[in-house]
This record gives sequence, structure tokens and C-alpha cells, in this order.
Amino acid sequence: VDMGAKLLWLVLTSVLLAYYIYTPIPEDIEEPWKVMLASAAFRTLGHLAEVMDLLGLMHYMEVLTLITSTDYVAPTSDENVTVMDTEFSNVAVRLYLPRRASDGPRRAVLFFHGGGWCLGQAGMKSYDHLSRWTSNLLNAVVVSVNYRLAPKYHFPTQFEDVYSVTKFFLQSSVLSQYRVDPDRVCVAGDSAGGNLAAAVAQQLLEDSEVKTKLRAQALIYPALQPLDLNLPSYQENANKPILSKSLTVRFWSEYFTSDPSLQEAMALNRHVPVEYSHLFQFVNWSALLPAELKKGHVYASPTFGSPELAHKYPGFLDPRAAPLLGSDERLQGLPPAYILTCQHDVLRDDGAMYAGRLRALGVPVTHQHATDAFHGAMTFVLGPAKLAVGQRLFSSYIEWLNENL
Repeated sequence: VDMGAKLLWLVLTSVLLAYYIYTPIPEDIEEPWKVMLASAAFRTLGHLAEVMDLLGLMHYMEVLTLITSTDYVAPTSDENVTVMDTEFSNVAVRLYLPRRASDGPRRAVLFFHGGGWCLGQAGMKSYDHLSRWTSNLLNAVVVSVNYRLAPKYHFPTQFEDVYSVTKFFLQSSVLSQYRVDPDRVCVAGDSAGGNLAAAVAQQLLEDSEVKTKLRAQALIYPALQPLDLNLPSYQENANKPILSKSLTVRFWSEYFTSDPSLQEAMALNRHVPVEYSHLFQFVNWSALLPAELKKGHVYASPTFGSPELAHKYPGFLDPRAAPLLGSDERLQGLPPAYILTCQHDVLRDDGAMYAGRLRALGVPVTHQHATDAFHGAMTFVLGPAKLAVGQRLFSSYIEWLNENL
């Protein structure tokens, strides 16, 4: 009997585990088992955070932060790059300075990490490696910014942190201190960091104090608007690996407030009041998406919400938080853009709509659409979770920077 009971227990456990780990992975994704395991790990953390939050033991995002902090690496220099933690304009940054000789002044990349404005840091293993490789491959100075995070800090803190670092770095005295060519500076970021990079590029155009112009902007699967959270990409990819629709909604709402009523309204896509209906022209996917991304979806006009949330938390209607809401006048002076989107990503359509709007206004755009990739794919570039797609995406990003910076 004992043996039978053990066997039954083993079978049940295996079935539960298999059920839990098994996520339908789109068939064009390579190395599906690796992606499935990574996805299961993220889901497990999410469920753990959910339980801790419900029990009132710890805020959902704080649980996830604890876990991401285990991935931290100290600033370590190597034979190619000198790495140090310092502060620019009272904001923590990790600096990567190439050791290779340079004929003249170097290029520079200001990099803003992803993590839904709530998680992540420059010292996470994957970000540290991406910045280190960028610095070495491009012989460029890389400034990776540790902006303050929600839930402790809400919008506009994250934006203001990356903006003040950018503004500080673009001063001619600072550029010359690091031997950087003022004509070859770019902002870049992934996910929430792509959002911040796009917002910084827009804001600099209106800042008369900044004399140095950005050469380029690189937006890696950026989040660009929280107005319509029911785009075709949200519908198709609600439960795809790494970033679900519900987690995206949670990140967006947490960026502005910890008040659950905003999250609830956003989940129903009923958070924009009628007096802001004019903003929907900037996110109207039926007009802005290419045909192959619209396939079979029918545009429904938004359901308006009560004005109360917008009055309390006006941030979600602010172009500094939602760069897609920038007016045509604001967008047309922007520097050349590299925009990466992934087919199996809730944020896919944000990037595609921005690419379309910029292109229509005469801004040079390289829109790379990875049909076999998912959100966060580029960070899978090292360790046991290393994916060929991550390395391919990173290579094309570096190639673009090399040609355009």
C-alpha cells in the first residue's frame, strides 16, 4: 500500500507540475521548453506575490523586487570596460567606460532598464551584461540609470530621474570629461525603459536649456500608452510568456498610484473620461496599425469612465508617461528611431503605432518586427536561459546603433 500511495502521490505531483509549467507556446518560438520554464518561473513568482499581498504581509511589487534583487551583480571591471556606480544629478547610475583606445571623442548611450517602473536595476545580471557588451562593441560610454521605482515612488519621479541624468550628461563640461562626442549621444531602453527613453527624447525638444541634440533613440518593445488597453496585441497576447495583460495593467496603474480603483478601471478599459476623448485619435489602432497586425479585429469605440480618476491621477493622460499622446508638432522634430516589436507581446501595437506616426511625420524610423519573439526576449542573452532569439535581437540593435550613432 505504501508503495502505491507513494506512486499515486508522485503521479499527482507530476501532473500538477506539468499542468503548471505547461503554457501553450506559439509554434514559431524557438527553444519552447526554455521559454516555458522561464514563463512558469515568472508565473510562480507572481502567484507568490499575490498571496503575500492578499495576506497583507508585503506589497505585490515588493515581493517581486526582493526576487529580482537576487540577480544583482556588483560593478566589476574587466579587460575591455571599466564599470563603476556613481551619481549624476543625485540619481544613481552605473557607468561603463571602454578601455580601448579611440581616435577621437566616443559615442554614448543613456540606457533605461525595464521592469514596469516598479522592478529592475542597472545591476541585474542581464542588464549589466547588455550594457557592458554595448560599451565594448561600440567603444561607447554607457550610462545605465537606476531611477527610483514604484510603489515607493510614482510618476513623474521615474521620468524626472532619467530626465535629470540625461540633462546632466548632455552638458558640454560632462561630455568632455568623458570624452564623448556631443553629436553622437542616444537614449535607449526596453519596455518601461523604452517608454522613458521616448518621453525623454520628446521632452528635450522643448527644453531651451539643453543645447546638445540627441543623435538617436532606440526603443525596445516599449510601453507607450495606457489609454487603450484592449488593442489587438492585448487581446491576442493576454496570456503569452513573461508579460501577461493583467501584469501590464498592474504595472501601468502602479506607475501612477497604489489606489486599486485605477487598476480595476484600467482592467475594464474604462479609465479615460469623455472630456479626454480627443486623445484617442493618437491611439486609434484601426487608423494607425498596418493591416497584418489588425487581422480580423474590429475597432470598438472606447467606453468612457468617471472623471474622478483622471482628476486624481492625471499622469496617465500626460505625454511624459504616454509618449504616443504627443502631438504631431511635438513628434516631428524627434531624432531617428529604432523600434523593436515582438509578435507575441501585449506591447507590440504600441511600438507599431509609434513607428507609423513618426514615419508619417518624416522622422527616420527602423521598425524591426520579430515575428518569433515575446516580451523581454532580448534579456535572455546569457546563462542557462540563454536564447538564440535574444542574441539575434541584441545583435540587430547593436548593428543599428553602430550605423546610426
